[in-house]
Amino acid sequence: MVTFIDQHRREHGVESICQQLPIAPSTYFAHKARQAEPAKQSLRHQRDQSL
Repeated sequence: MVTFIDQHRREHGVESICQQLPIAPSTYFAHKARQAEPAKQSLRHQRDQSL
């Protein structure tokens, strides 16, 4: 879903897209923040990445 939102956010905006999908805008923005800053990712995800 995040990829879909990324592809269409310029046309429709994140909030408008999220109203039609089962995802809250805050969930989308939190996911993007974790992608941008690996230290915000869960410890489990960080461990998995190091394997």
